[in-house]
Amino acid sequence: MASAIKTRKTATRLLTAAAVLSGLVLSAVQAHAATAPSPTEAVATVLPVVDMEATVKAAQIDPRRADSTQTPGAHDSVLAVEQALQARGLLDARWVDGYFGTTTVSAYAAFQRSLGYTGLDANGLPGVTSLTTLGQGRYTITHQIGVGAKLKRDGYTVNTRTQNMLTEAERLAGLPFTLDQGSYNPGGDPTSAGTHDGGGVVDINVDGMTSATRTAVAKALRQVGFAAWVRNPTQGDWPWHIHAAAISDTDLATQAQNQTGDYYLGFNGLANHAADDGPRIAIQTWEEYQRTH
Repeated sequence: MASAIKTRKTATRLLTAAAVLSGLVLSAVQAHAATAPSPTEAVATVLPVVDMEATVKAAQIDPRRADSTQTPGAHDSVLAVEQALQARGLLDARWVDGYFGTTTVSAYAAFQRSLGYTGLDANGLPGVTSLTTLGQGRYTITHQIGVGAKLKRDGYTVNTRTQNMLTEAERLAGLPFTLDQGSYNPGGDPTSAGTHDGGGVVDINVDGMTSATRTAVAKALRQVGFAAWVRNPTQGDWPWHIHAAAISDTDLATQAQNQTGDYYLGFNGLANHAADDGPRIAIQTWEEYQRTH
Protein backbone atom coordinates (compact mmCIF):
# COMPACT_ATOMS: atom_id res chain seq x y z
CA MET A 1 0.00 0.00 0.00
CA ALA A 2 2.80 2.43 0.92
CA SER A 3 4.50 1.56 -2.36
CA ALA A 4 1.35 2.38 -4.33
CA ILE A 5 0.98 5.76 -2.60
CA LYS A 6 4.63 6.57 -3.30
CA THR A 7 4.19 5.64 -6.95
CA ARG A 8 1.12 7.89 -7.24
CA LYS A 9 3.02 10.82 -5.66
CA THR A 10 5.93 10.33 -8.02
CA ALA A 11 3.58 10.25 -11.00
CA THR A 12 1.84 13.40 -9.81
CA ARG A 13 5.17 15.23 -9.46
CA LEU A 14 6.20 14.13 -12.97
CA LEU A 15 2.88 15.30 -14.43
CA THR A 16 3.21 18.65 -12.68
CA ALA A 17 6.75 19.11 -13.95
CA ALA A 18 5.66 18.20 -17.46
CA ALA A 19 2.83 20.72 -17.31
CA VAL A 20 5.19 23.47 -16.12
CA LEU A 21 7.69 22.61 -18.87
CA SER A 22 4.93 22.57 -21.47
CA GLY A 23 3.76 25.99 -20.30
CA LEU A 24 7.28 27.39 -20.55
CA VAL A 25 7.70 26.04 -24.08
CA LEU A 26 4.31 27.41 -25.14
CA SER A 27 5.11 30.82 -23.65
CA ALA A 28 8.40 30.92 -25.53
CA VAL A 29 6.68 30.03 -28.81
CA GLN A 30 3.99 32.66 -28.22
CA ALA A 31 6.61 35.29 -27.39
CA HIS A 32 8.53 34.49 -30.56
CA ALA A 33 5.37 34.65 -32.65
CA ALA A 34 4.52 38.02 -31.16
CA THR A 35 7.91 39.53 -31.99
CA ALA A 36 8.84 37.80 -35.24
CA PRO A 37 7.88 39.75 -38.41
CA SER A 38 5.29 38.27 -40.72
CA PRO A 39 6.48 37.19 -44.18
CA THR A 40 4.92 40.36 -45.61
CA GLU A 41 6.73 42.54 -43.08
CA ALA A 42 10.01 40.77 -43.72
CA VAL A 43 9.73 41.44 -47.48
CA ALA A 44 8.79 45.07 -46.93
CA THR A 45 11.90 45.77 -44.86
CA VAL A 46 14.25 44.70 -47.66
CA LEU A 47 12.66 46.61 -50.55
CA PRO A 48 14.95 49.33 -51.91
CA VAL A 49 13.91 52.95 -51.46
CA VAL A 50 13.54 55.28 -54.45
CA ASP A 51 14.09 58.95 -53.65
CA MET A 52 11.72 60.64 -56.10
CA GLU A 53 13.45 64.01 -55.84
CA ALA A 54 16.81 62.49 -56.75
CA THR A 55 15.29 60.40 -59.55
CA VAL A 56 13.45 63.30 -61.18
CA LYS A 57 16.55 65.48 -60.90
CA ALA A 58 18.63 62.82 -62.65
CA ALA A 59 16.00 62.48 -65.39
CA GLN A 60 16.48 66.18 -66.16
CA ILE A 61 20.27 66.39 -65.89
CA ASP A 62 21.66 63.06 -67.11
CA PRO A 63 20.28 63.25 -70.67
CA ARG A 64 21.94 66.67 -71.13
CA ARG A 65 25.43 65.53 -70.16
CA ALA A 66 28.17 65.01 -72.72
CA ASP A 67 29.31 61.95 -70.79
CA SER A 68 27.80 59.31 -68.51
CA THR A 69 28.54 61.04 -65.20
CA GLN A 70 25.75 60.22 -62.76
CA THR A 71 23.78 62.78 -60.79
CA PRO A 72 25.13 62.78 -57.21
CA GLY A 73 22.87 60.96 -54.76
CA ALA A 74 20.66 59.44 -57.46
CA HIS A 75 22.45 56.18 -58.34
CA ASP A 76 20.56 53.74 -56.08
CA SER A 77 17.16 55.24 -56.83
CA VAL A 78 17.69 55.33 -60.58
CA LEU A 79 19.06 51.79 -60.50
CA ALA A 80 15.91 50.50 -58.77
CA VAL A 81 13.73 52.24 -61.37
CA GLU A 82 15.81 50.81 -64.22
CA GLN A 83 15.62 47.31 -62.74
CA ALA A 84 11.83 47.64 -62.63
CA LEU A 85 11.79 48.77 -66.27
CA GLN A 86 14.04 45.85 -67.20
CA ALA A 87 11.71 43.41 -65.43
CA ARG A 88 8.90 44.66 -67.69
CA GLY A 89 11.01 44.12 -70.81
CA LEU A 90 11.33 47.85 -71.48
CA LEU A 91 15.05 48.34 -70.84
CA ASP A 92 18.01 46.20 -71.86
CA ALA A 93 20.29 45.02 -69.04
CA ARG A 94 23.28 46.99 -70.36
CA TRP A 95 21.45 50.24 -69.58
CA VAL A 96 20.66 49.30 -65.97
CA ASP A 97 23.48 51.35 -64.50
CA GLY A 98 22.10 54.17 -62.33
CA TYR A 99 22.40 56.72 -65.15
CA PHE A 100 19.05 58.20 -66.27
CA GLY A 101 20.14 58.88 -69.84
CA THR A 102 18.09 59.16 -73.01
CA THR A 103 17.61 55.38 -73.27
CA THR A 104 16.13 55.22 -69.76
CA VAL A 105 13.96 58.26 -70.52
CA SER A 106 12.62 56.47 -73.62
CA ALA A 107 11.98 53.29 -71.63
CA TYR A 108 10.15 55.21 -68.93
CA ALA A 109 8.06 57.00 -71.57
CA ALA A 110 7.15 53.59 -73.01
CA PHE A 111 6.01 52.50 -69.55
CA GLN A 112 3.89 55.65 -69.21
CA ARG A 113 2.27 54.91 -72.56
CA SER A 114 1.54 51.37 -71.37
CA LEU A 115 -0.50 52.97 -68.59
CA GLY A 116 -2.54 54.90 -71.13
CA TYR A 117 -0.73 58.22 -70.88
CA THR A 118 -0.17 60.28 -74.01
CA GLY A 119 1.54 63.52 -75.04
CA LEU A 120 3.17 65.45 -72.21
CA ASP A 121 2.02 62.82 -69.72
CA ALA A 122 4.29 60.29 -71.44
CA ASN A 123 7.49 62.32 -71.72
CA GLY A 124 9.73 60.03 -69.68
CA LEU A 125 9.80 62.25 -66.59
CA PRO A 126 8.61 60.22 -63.57
CA GLY A 127 5.44 61.34 -61.84
CA VAL A 128 4.05 60.04 -58.56
CA THR A 129 1.42 57.76 -60.10
CA SER A 130 3.64 56.11 -62.72
CA LEU A 131 6.59 55.80 -60.33
CA THR A 132 4.37 54.16 -57.71
CA THR A 133 2.81 51.77 -60.21
CA LEU A 134 6.19 50.77 -61.61
CA GLY A 135 7.53 50.08 -58.13
CA GLN A 136 4.72 47.86 -56.81
CA GLY A 137 6.41 44.99 -54.99
CA ARG A 138 9.86 46.24 -56.04
CA TYR A 139 10.59 49.47 -54.15
CA THR A 140 9.10 52.11 -51.90
CA ILE A 141 9.13 55.86 -52.59
CA THR A 142 10.34 58.72 -50.44
CA HIS A 143 10.48 62.52 -51.03
CA GLN A 144 7.49 62.58 -53.35
CA ILE A 145 6.96 65.64 -55.56
CA GLY A 146 3.47 66.99 -56.19
CA VAL A 147 2.62 69.98 -58.40
CA GLY A 148 -0.91 70.44 -57.07
CA ALA A 149 -3.98 71.78 -58.82
CA LYS A 150 -4.02 74.28 -61.67
CA LEU A 151 -5.05 77.84 -60.92
CA LYS A 152 -5.08 81.29 -62.51
CA ARG A 153 -2.49 84.00 -61.96
CA ASP A 154 -2.58 87.27 -63.91
CA GLY A 155 -4.98 85.56 -66.31
CA TYR A 156 -2.56 82.70 -67.02
CA THR A 157 -2.60 79.08 -65.88
CA VAL A 158 0.01 77.80 -63.41
CA ASN A 159 0.02 74.96 -60.91
CA THR A 160 0.01 75.29 -57.13
CA ARG A 161 3.69 74.44 -56.74
CA THR A 162 4.68 77.16 -59.24
CA GLN A 163 2.40 79.68 -57.56
CA ASN A 164 3.93 78.96 -54.15
CA MET A 165 7.43 79.34 -55.59
CA LEU A 166 6.55 82.67 -57.19
CA THR A 167 5.04 83.97 -53.96
CA GLU A 168 8.22 83.16 -52.02
CA ALA A 169 10.43 84.67 -54.74
CA GLU A 170 8.35 87.86 -54.55
CA ARG A 171 8.99 87.99 -50.82
CA LEU A 172 12.73 87.58 -51.31
CA ALA A 173 12.87 90.20 -54.08
CA GLY A 174 10.66 92.64 -52.17
CA LEU A 175 8.31 93.37 -55.08
CA PRO A 176 5.34 91.77 -56.85
CA PHE A 177 5.69 89.98 -60.19
CA THR A 178 3.43 90.20 -63.22
CA LEU A 179 3.36 87.35 -65.70
CA ASP A 180 3.69 87.78 -69.48
CA GLN A 181 3.06 84.07 -70.09
CA GLY A 182 2.04 81.13 -67.95
CA SER A 183 2.19 77.34 -68.11
CA TYR A 184 0.15 74.68 -69.94
CA ASN A 185 0.16 76.91 -73.03
CA PRO A 186 0.91 74.62 -76.01
CA GLY A 187 1.54 76.64 -79.16
CA GLY A 188 0.66 79.88 -77.40
CA ASP A 189 3.91 81.61 -78.27
CA PRO A 190 6.02 80.14 -81.08
CA THR A 191 9.15 81.94 -79.84
CA SER A 192 9.00 79.87 -76.63
CA ALA A 193 9.94 76.70 -78.56
CA GLY A 194 7.52 74.56 -76.57
CA THR A 195 8.91 75.32 -73.13
CA HIS A 196 5.53 76.59 -71.91
CA ASP A 197 3.58 73.60 -73.25
CA GLY A 198 3.64 71.88 -69.85
CA GLY A 199 3.70 73.03 -66.25
CA GLY A 200 6.23 74.93 -64.16
CA VAL A 201 7.28 77.58 -66.70
CA VAL A 202 6.46 81.30 -66.68
CA ASP A 203 7.68 84.55 -68.25
CA ILE A 204 7.83 87.58 -65.96
CA ASN A 205 7.25 91.14 -67.15
CA VAL A 206 10.22 93.45 -66.46
CA ASP A 207 8.83 96.73 -67.80
CA GLY A 208 10.20 99.62 -65.73
CA MET A 209 12.81 97.47 -63.97
CA THR A 210 16.41 98.56 -63.89
CA SER A 211 19.16 96.15 -64.87
CA ALA A 212 19.98 95.64 -61.20
CA THR A 213 16.34 94.88 -60.36
CA ARG A 214 16.02 92.39 -63.19
CA THR A 215 19.10 90.58 -61.90
CA ALA A 216 17.78 90.64 -58.34
CA VAL A 217 14.47 89.12 -59.46
CA ALA A 218 16.26 86.39 -61.42
CA LYS A 219 18.36 85.63 -58.34
CA ALA A 220 15.29 85.38 -56.09
CA LEU A 221 13.67 83.01 -58.58
CA ARG A 222 16.79 80.84 -58.62
CA GLN A 223 16.93 80.80 -54.83
CA VAL A 224 13.51 79.16 -54.58
CA GLY A 225 14.15 76.56 -57.27
CA PHE A 226 13.64 78.07 -60.71
CA ALA A 227 16.08 77.86 -63.58
CA ALA A 228 15.72 81.57 -64.41
CA TRP A 229 17.33 83.88 -66.93
CA VAL A 230 16.90 87.50 -67.98
CA ARG A 231 16.10 87.39 -71.71
CA ASN A 232 16.80 90.33 -74.03
CA PRO A 233 15.82 91.14 -77.67
CA THR A 234 19.30 90.34 -79.01
CA GLN A 235 18.80 86.67 -78.04
CA GLY A 236 15.58 86.08 -79.94
CA ASP A 237 12.35 87.51 -81.28
CA TRP A 238 11.04 88.68 -77.92
CA PRO A 239 11.03 91.72 -75.61
CA TRP A 240 12.96 91.96 -72.36
CA HIS A 241 11.55 89.45 -69.86
CA ILE A 242 12.60 86.84 -67.30
CA HIS A 243 12.10 83.23 -68.29
CA ALA A 244 11.73 80.83 -65.35
CA ALA A 245 11.33 77.03 -65.33
CA ALA A 246 10.54 75.32 -62.02
CA ILE A 247 13.16 72.60 -61.53
CA SER A 248 11.68 69.12 -60.98
CA ASP A 249 8.11 70.12 -61.83
CA THR A 250 6.84 66.73 -63.00
CA ASP A 251 4.62 68.42 -65.61
CA LEU A 252 7.55 70.06 -67.42
CA ALA A 253 7.52 69.83 -71.20
CA THR A 254 10.55 68.06 -72.68
CA GLN A 255 12.02 71.36 -73.83
CA ALA A 256 11.72 72.78 -70.32
CA GLN A 257 13.26 69.62 -68.85
CA ASN A 258 16.22 70.22 -71.14
CA GLN A 259 16.51 73.80 -69.89
CA THR A 260 16.62 72.75 -66.25
CA GLY A 261 19.25 70.13 -67.05
CA ASP A 262 21.32 72.74 -68.89
CA TYR A 263 20.97 75.08 -65.92
CA TYR A 264 22.61 72.53 -63.64
CA LEU A 265 25.41 72.11 -66.17
CA GLY A 266 26.12 75.84 -66.42
CA PHE A 267 24.37 76.76 -69.68
CA ASN A 268 21.89 79.49 -70.60
CA GLY A 269 18.94 77.28 -71.58
CA LEU A 270 18.92 78.53 -75.17
CA ALA A 271 19.52 76.63 -78.40
CA ASN A 272 23.01 78.15 -78.71
CA HIS A 273 24.02 76.27 -75.55
CA ALA A 274 26.07 79.25 -74.39
CA ALA A 275 27.37 79.76 -70.86
CA ASP A 276 24.91 80.74 -68.13
CA ASP A 277 24.61 84.52 -68.07
CA GLY A 278 22.57 84.77 -64.86
CA PRO A 279 23.48 85.24 -61.19
CA ARG A 280 25.34 82.15 -60.00
CA ILE A 281 24.06 80.65 -56.76
CA ALA A 282 23.98 77.22 -55.16
CA ILE A 283 21.31 75.41 -57.19
CA GLN A 284 18.43 73.84 -55.30
CA THR A 285 14.89 72.68 -55.93
CA TRP A 286 11.77 74.07 -54.27
CA GLU A 287 11.65 71.05 -51.95
CA GLU A 288 15.29 71.52 -50.95
CA TYR A 289 14.68 75.23 -50.34
CA GLN A 290 11.71 74.50 -48.11
CA ARG A 291 13.75 72.12 -45.94
CA THR A 292 16.27 74.84 -45.17
CA HIS A 293 13.93 77.81 -44.69
